Amino acid sequence: MSEKTILFIGNYFLSKNSNRNVWFEIPSKLEKLGWKTLTTSNKKLKPLRLLGMLYTIFANRRAYDLAMVDVFSGSAFIWAEMSAWLLNKINKPFLLNLRGGNLPEFANHYPHRVIHTLKSANVVTSPSAYLKESLQKFRKDIQIIPNPIEIASYSYRPRKLHKPKLMWVRAFHEIYNPSLAPKVLDKLTKKWPNIHLSMVGPDKGDGSLQKFRNLSETLNMENHISLIGGVPRYQVPTILNQGDIFINTTNFDNTPVSVIEAMACGLCIVSTNVGGIPYLLADEINALLVPPDDPQAMAEAIERIILNPDLAARLSLNARQKAERFDWSIVLPKWDHLFNEILDSSYNEEIYP
Repeated sequence: MSEKTILFIGNYFLSKNSNRNVWFEIPSKLEKLGWKTLTTSNKKLKPLRLLGMLYTIFANRRAYDLAMVDVFSGSAFIWAEMSAWLLNKINKPFLLNLRGGNLPEFANHYPHRVIHTLKSANVVTSPSAYLKESLQKFRKDIQIIPNPIEIASYSYRPRKLHKPKLMWVRAFHEIYNPSLAPKVLDKLTKKWPNIHLSMVGPDKGDGSLQKFRNLSETLNMENHISLIGGVPRYQVPTILNQGDIFINTTNFDNTPVSVIEAMACGLCIVSTNVGGIPYLLADEINALLVPPDDPQAMAEAIERIILNPDLAARLSLNARQKAERFDWSIVLPKWDHLFNEILDSSYNEEIYP
């Protein structure tokens, strides 16, 4: 099987507003196991990206043995939809890999499109039990393969909080609700006037960054917040380890790698309990979970960690131990086995009915 080739279909375009996500790493990791890989598409404009995907699927049909298609919600769903249609037309086995945290809501709005696309694939995978359970009515046999990290890249430091520093690592986009952060700080600074938050992430251009700036100014929180912007992924572990408490303010989520990275470093996690988060984090065990868009609840959770060293130590250690389950050494063999299984002749004889 070492001479077999996989075509990876998804968003392989990088800009100043994006970073190398896990789907950029899977091809290179598999090549070390003897696979050959192709990727598409790296076009900047979305219509050209879709055309690039379809062109690569067809023009290179003799150059690959199977394909993996990333599936997101919203307008990006059409990339998976059209790719699946063409792969079926040319009789290529393929896997759909669910990515978008908002896919359950999208599927409920467009059930026929989602059912048709998911059932056309040989296999459907998800990085979280949340997406599997939420989409089981559309496809019953979804398999879970989690988002991986290189655990050795994240040095663990047990947290003992005296002067806590808060960290936030996401993109400035409405779904991640960055404007919750200054509201939380506004409540905390009344008791801890020196508390500080570092925010790492690119501007996605939907107006969320400006909204955040305006609110921070209104609440007089500018001196309590450092905006670092987007950084290369290899810098994330070092930056995270400058903090003690990681806050995840998102309104929608699946299995965010940024949270897993913070867990790997041993930060104490305070997160909204949306989407796939309760499937990743256990409240009071390796994190404190609060309702979405509730600055009072998030501030109280942070205060509990600051005032309770035993709680901080427990959350820190348990978070690291959970993150170790996501190491590439555990996850990569699962992809290798699954791709080989798809290519097995008996597995390809019948598409999911």
